[in-house]
Amino acid sequence: MKKMMLKTTFVALSALFAFSANSLAAEPVEGKEYKVVSQAPSSQKEVVELFSFYCPHCYAFELQYKIPSQIKEKLPADVKFTQYHVDFLGRQSENLTRAWAFAMAKGVEDNVKTALFEGAQKDAFKSMDDIKAVFLANGVSEADFDSGINSFAVNGLVSKQTQYAERFKVRGVPAFFINDKYEINLEGFSDSTSTGAFIQRYVDAVTFLTNK
Repeated sequence: MKKMMLKTTFVALSALFAFSANSLAAEPVEGKEYKVVSQAPSSQKEVVELFSFYCPHCYAFELQYKIPSQIKEKLPADVKFTQYHVDFLGRQSENLTRAWAFAMAKGVEDNVKTALFEGAQKDAFKSMDDIKAVFLANGVSEADFDSGINSFAVNGLVSKQTQYAERFKVRGVPAFFINDKYEINLEGFSDSTSTGAFIQRYVDAVTFLTNK
């Protein structure tokens, strides 16, 4: 009976310690997990990811680690999540930025994102016609694509994406910005003990900064 009581007590204390350790996880530190990039935060709370379909790390973030979707799920209702494509990785980057602007304008990002990532990673896109084929295969009509790809709305979104990258002098992706004030520092998570721990810390850092 005494051994059973000791074992039960040990299990209870272990569970309590684990709960306390998780609940008291260290907050992200400025200069380590994130940095301040502006003293003029956006008027609306938002998380912006800059990415490229050509970037293998962006591919891993999106399709393997599912970091963007986890961030989106954990954000409060008043925080907007947006993904902007960058055009500085050559090949069909400029056409992919325009195609992504079209996807945003039409609200079909989730329909085409995976196929665009897979095509770019295989270097399958040689022209806008190749990119267009992805949209046609995923529910967008040829008429809608042809009439919309160079529309006023899409032109505006192309400019918005490129200007955002230029504003924050983005030279590498994926890059996450919170409220136009904070940028996540990927190297600050290099001491993570596992892939799972890295993902959890990264997601938690973004959500933490939305309320800072």
